[in-house]
Amino acid sequence: MQASLQDKKAKLARVLKSFDRLAVALSGGVDSAVLLAEARAVLGERVIALTAQSPIHPQQDVADAKKLAGEMGVTHLIVDSHEIDHPDFLANTEQRCYICKKIVFGQLAEMAEQRGFSKLAHGANADDTGDYRPGMKAARELGVAAPLLEAGLTKADVRQLARQRDLAVWNKPAMACLATRFPYGTSITLEKLERIRQAEKIFNTAGFQNCRVRCHGNVARIEVPLAHLPALFTDPLRQRIVDQLRDIGFIHIAADLEGYVSGSMNRALDND
Repeated sequence: MQASLQDKKAKLARVLKSFDRLAVALSGGVDSAVLLAEARAVLGERVIALTAQSPIHPQQDVADAKKLAGEMGVTHLIVDSHEIDHPDFLANTEQRCYICKKIVFGQLAEMAEQRGFSKLAHGANADDTGDYRPGMKAARELGVAAPLLEAGLTKADVRQLARQRDLAVWNKPAMACLATRFPYGTSITLEKLERIRQAEKIFNTAGFQNCRVRCHGNVARIEVPLAHLPALFTDPLRQRIVDQLRDIGFIHIAADLEGYVSGSMNRALDND
């Protein structure tokens, strides 16, 4: 018989009680926000939050993390993660996420240790086992705990808990790091990251949610939810977006007729 949300929440509390002190990797998304809220409720002041900051992380996520930690009254530390200083990461191989998480979790764990917190946890949930996620392997190798996953909580469960706790990010769309906008094998540079940042800001300003601008050389492949495609093709908005994307360096602008698909770049790995 499938466990109820109440059962899963009780198991989560038991998992959290097993830690004497806990540092939570707070990304600014709903998963880590719920993990931090539940850890705060169980451990009180024996929990801190750590957030990685670098050009690959959406600026809004860092801002949301600061706000969440402040509202919960949790000590919050920002760590400059410097992924872009590592040539192996910039090469953007299929192991990019593994390399990235090794760097980030390693730095967060080191900062936590300096503050007297020997255990680091991240917000992986039960649904995260269904896609190509080499970062999960890196977390396991570094001993990073995944309490939500251990308790069997799915993404839907997490959003429900976030809504119960009145967390502002309860319905926030998933925002993967900006490195996911490039096909594997395409090198990552600061200039390319900034172009993607500006491109997605154009769509956010225009009111599109859950949008991805995938960068294929000088081609911008736009992914928006299917329900929003008609608006994307309607002037004057269509022409304004084309002009703005060309202004920041894209020559060709294409809309993906399949719409937004999380992890769409991983299809190249399936083909291989």
